[in-house]
Amino acid sequence: MVIHVVKAGETLYSLSLEYGVPVSLLALDNALEVPERLVPGQALVIRFPELIHTVRPGETLTSIARKYGVTLRQLYQNNMVLEGRPKIWPGQTLVISYYQEPGMEIGVNAYAYPYIDHTLLTTTLPFLTYLTPFTYGFTPTGSIVPLDDAQLFAAARYARVAPLMHLSTLTQEGGFSNELAHIVLNDQAVQARLIENILMTLQEKGYRGLDVDFEYVFPEDAIPYADFLSALTGRLNPLGYPVIAALAPKTSDTQRGALYEGHNFAAIGAAVNQVLLMTYEWGYTYGPPMAVAPLPNVRQVVEYALTEIPAGKIWLGIPNYGYDWPLPYVRGSTKATSISSQQAVALARRYRADIQYDERAQAPWFRYTDESGVIHEVWFEDARSIEAKLALIPEYRLTGAGYWNLMRNFPQNWLVLSSLYKIRQR
Repeated sequence: MVIHVVKAGETLYSLSLEYGVPVSLLALDNALEVPERLVPGQALVIRFPELIHTVRPGETLTSIARKYGVTLRQLYQNNMVLEGRPKIWPGQTLVISYYQEPGMEIGVNAYAYPYIDHTLLTTTLPFLTYLTPFTYGFTPTGSIVPLDDAQLFAAARYARVAPLMHLSTLTQEGGFSNELAHIVLNDQAVQARLIENILMTLQEKGYRGLDVDFEYVFPEDAIPYADFLSALTGRLNPLGYPVIAALAPKTSDTQRGALYEGHNFAAIGAAVNQVLLMTYEWGYTYGPPMAVAPLPNVRQVVEYALTEIPAGKIWLGIPNYGYDWPLPYVRGSTKATSISSQQAVALARRYRADIQYDERAQAPWFRYTDESGVIHEVWFEDARSIEAKLALIPEYRLTGAGYWNLMRNFPQNWLVLSSLYKIRQR
């Protein structure tokens, strides 16, 4: 795999000649139309096929996998054009293997809302160990607020991806309720009822584990929260269900702020089987323009977490989105628009803006002026920034990556991920 940064005047055709890779493969891998103007500064993933198979009449994807001694999962990863489905036709060209052999094996989790586009979901599932439908809530009495997860569950089962139940304090108004957390963390009867209702949901739905996300927990509830997680682990682990907890991106145990003080890393790390570091949202909707997950900030959170939690318990959070800020930025009134990486490149193409790359943050960005004369600043993720984040996993011996979230198409990410690592299957 090579990550190529486009220079002025380069085209898919010129890059095809330079690297000896078909234009069709370059376009498919990078979700580009042919012909489509490339943007200076745009990152492209270039993979080099080692073995190619042309489908013959009567062959199936299963028979092709058997012929070459590979799995269906590998074929889906190598051929995103299949969209995670076994439908093929005579004359179709499939990549059986690439020259780059993936390295260490890691786990990969990702979150999705029930209304995700089905094709996007099926295309992405072969790159996952876990799929986590977002989200189950609960009431002040300990009852579970249901989630319409049937589509997600069926697709995950078909793709042999393990589904995780997600429990949070998110309310219907869209915010995390510290009051709701306070009730369940301090009323033992409510807590016991909630734990039994969680277990019932796990068993009835067929979930393979529990992912807990209580945000903005009151500082005085930090230890009760860890105790609640310990109670969950004690009840669920003997039945084969691991418990995972999401952690705010803290950099010290004395860090102040409503997001941080209710998360005691040492206590939570001891209470659960694994944790997800939510290492994103430095650049956010109402904040000043900057990278969503600047690499030095991510590294600082990981290094602090490792002083409190074993590396083998830690999942690295990775964002699958960016932001578009109108300028000038005015604190308290400027609101950024959340966009996908594909949308970001499309904006740069539309407004003829060159994409820059911040070497310190390890993130791409650019500015453009819209039709109304408003200047915008855009920060997003590309193949380079994803590769830089994923490199932290072997560096710190973390267990894997957790993506927030699957709702936006970003094929380059999955190409980089599967080129670098074997993806653990449960």
